[in-house]
Order: sequence, then C-alpha cells, then structure tokens
Amino acid sequence: MALVLLPGLSNLIEDISEEKKLPPQVVEAALREALLKGYERYRRTLYLGVGEDPFDEEYFSNFDVALDLDEEGYRVLASKIIVDEVESEDHQIALAEVMQVADDAQSGDTVVLDVTPEKEDFGRMAAATTKQVLAQKLRDQQRRMIQEEFADLEDPVLTARVIRFERQSVIMAVSSGLGRPEVEAELPRRDQLPNDNYRANATFKVFLKEVSEVPRRGPQLFVSRANAGLVVYLFENEVPEIQEGSVRIVAVAREANPPSRSVGPRTKVAVDSIEREVDPVGACIGARGSRIQQVVNELRGEKIDVIRWSSDPGQYIANSLSPARVDVVRLVDPVGQHAHVLVPPDQLSLAIGREGQNVRLAARLTGWKIDIKNASEYDQASEDAVVAELIAQREQEEALQREAEERLAAEQAARAEEDARLRELYPLPEDEEEEKDEYGDEAVEDVVMFEGEAADTSEVTPESSESTEDGAR
Repeated sequence: MALVLLPGLSNLIEDISEEKKLPPQVVEAALREALLKGYERYRRTLYLGVGEDPFDEEYFSNFDVALDLDEEGYRVLASKIIVDEVESEDHQIALAEVMQVADDAQSGDTVVLDVTPEKEDFGRMAAATTKQVLAQKLRDQQRRMIQEEFADLEDPVLTARVIRFERQSVIMAVSSGLGRPEVEAELPRRDQLPNDNYRANATFKVFLKEVSEVPRRGPQLFVSRANAGLVVYLFENEVPEIQEGSVRIVAVAREANPPSRSVGPRTKVAVDSIEREVDPVGACIGARGSRIQQVVNELRGEKIDVIRWSSDPGQYIANSLSPARVDVVRLVDPVGQHAHVLVPPDQLSLAIGREGQNVRLAARLTGWKIDIKNASEYDQASEDAVVAELIAQREQEEALQREAEERLAAEQAARAEEDARLRELYPLPEDEEEEKDEYGDEAVEDVVMFEGEAADTSEVTPESSESTEDGAR
C-alpha cells in the first residue's frame, strides 16, 4: 500500500525534541510505537458491534512502523512466516503466493509486507489513541532520562533557580552539570528555610533528596534546603582540610525548621582531626570566622555550632552542649545511653536553649538521652534511685521483648515442622513433580545397576544360604 503522508513530519520531530528536551531518535521511537498502537486500535474497531475482539496482547508483536522522513510519511509493516497452509493471515503467508514474486522462497522463511491502511480508514479513535500514546511515551522517556541523569550523581548538591510556585512548593530548575538541559525539581514546604527569600530567578544551593520512580504529574526530582547533607557539602567546599582528609565530619544534627517561630534554625556539627597538629574546630571556623561565615551566608543566617568529637562519651556530651559551660557529666545508664549533665545555675538556660533547642540538638548529635540538672540543687542519692527504677523498668521491658521474640520464633519453628510433616504425609502435586524430576533418572539407573549385579554375583551370605536350604526342604 502507499505511504501515509504526514506533512511536516521532520519539523514535528524537531519541535518535540526541542520542547521535551529529548534526542530526535527517542522522539522517533515514541512516534513509531504510538502509530503502531493506533493501528492496533484501528484493527480492533473493525470488530465493534460485529463480533468479539479476537486479538490478544501478543497478537500484534510481529508488526512494526517505518518512518520515512524524506517523503514525510509512514508505513505499517508485518513480518510473516511462509507456510504451505495459512492459519493466520496476520502472521503467515502461503508459499504459492510468495513464489509468484520470489522463486527461491521456502517454507519457514520470513517476509516483511506492507499492510498500511488508507489514511481515511485509520479513523478518529485510532488517531486519538496515537496522540495519547505518543504523549505518554514522551513522558516515560523524559522520566527515564531524568532518572538515569540524576540517580547516580556523585555530587548530590545542585545549583537551583526559582521558576514558579505551586501551592506551598517552589518549582526550581536544576542541572546535573553533564551538559544536558535544565529539568524541574520540587522544593516542598517542609524542606524550605524560614529565612530564604524565594523570588523568581533567585538561585540557591539545594540537596538532591529523591529521584521519584513513580509516575506522577509535575517534577520527579525532590530537593531540600533543610537536609543535613547540604551543611556537610558546604563545609567540604569551604574547608581544605576536609577535602584533604585531615579533618572529618563525624556527625551533624540540624533543626532547619524549628517547631516555633521564636526559635531560629540551628545546626551542630561534630568534627575530628586525623592528624594531631590540626585543630578541627579552628579549621572549620577559619581565620576570624571567614570559612564558617560563608556557610552561614549560604544558609541565610542559620546558627552553626562546631564542636570537637571525642571517643569519651562524657567529654563528647559536654562539648555538644556548647556554648554552655558544663561542670560534670554523669553517665547514669551507659547501656541505655542516659546521662545527667550538671551545670552552674547561670548556665542552666543556656544549656537547655530556647524551647529546649540546644539540648535537643546535643541529644541528636551524641545519641544520648541528656538531662540538664542544676549543679547546686542536684541530689545524687535521690537521682540515682530514680535512675535505678528506670533501669529496672527498661530491663523488664527488654526481657518481655526477648520472651515475645523467643515465643514467636518457637511458634514459627513448630509451624514449619508441622507443615513439613503434613507435606510428607500428603505431598502436593508440585512436590511429586520436583521429586520425579530430581531423582527419576538416577532412580532408574540405580535399579538397572542393582538388577545387573544381582544376576552376576557369585557371593552368597550365610543368611541367604540358610533360607535357600529351608526352601529346598
């Protein structure tokens, strides 16, 4: 059949390629698949109101669409197998028919035939299906390319530009830095900083939080300004000692969106030095605070405490409560990681922080439960009694948990044993098939070998000779 003309096909592919930021080859592949789905819909509509649809999902697997960009059109092609008697006209062709044009044709060969319908016969429903499938395939290709481009980035921090606002989210344009066009990313409300001014075309450093693989409307990249990884990245770029490896960031605790507006965002960073002569805190702060100031400016004035990590839990906890001055740290329950921190009365509010922010971040940073106590009012005997009661309660809960886990494990083992016993008594059909497949050939071989040996052997055991004599008698 003749070529179905699509005027402006080349320009259409170029326009879609530029608009969707996809290579022309990808657009062509999507268009071919969409036209094939349209042809499939055209064939199915021929049975509407006449009879039941005879086509299954794999029926059109031997069909394809060929685009002709020079003549600006397309053809539908079908690969058919040459047979003596045709059972399916869409998949087979008679040998006698092929030999009219090819004398050397043989049964079993495959030929490609043009089965393009007339453009007028294609129908409105088929055209609508083609349009829908094309749009869906282009979206799928965009999603796949974004996943491949951003999923394995070594540097998770990107430079983003504000494009627009949707509800409480900020839609930003980001680039992977691989020379590809910008793509849209969503900055949700919970990942924004309270001090940021998200105006159009403003640029920010953002942390690539997630590359969504679930089909969804809107951007599939989710970025964050509140993620602790952004702080780590900024320090790594400002502190040469971290880049060289002589200073390392051990832990970060960040509260970028405090529960109350009266409390500003704050971060605590624990650092350590690999080399003794290097001061990790001083290296991160820099001369006159120049290095940490760059980080603070990027985070729009967020307060940052850089403290020294220590392998001694008591010293680490005391450092984490900076800038408060600590008198004593009592590790009242090392197993449960519970500590009492004694501070002077004038340091009590500073150690706790506004609305408990300082001690809350210190607890996250160290992983210990921290209770701030007034050193002048601390009664060690009564506090130890309270802690002992808490320890006993914790140990009781742990014992109950262990008993529950052991009971569950015993029940599962008993159930598995019972299932195995029942399966042995009443084997399932698939078990019999597996046993036959696994042992069938070997069992037959063993039987043959045993019979051969019994026939040829000349040795007779005492028991067998006695039984033979009894039989003779």
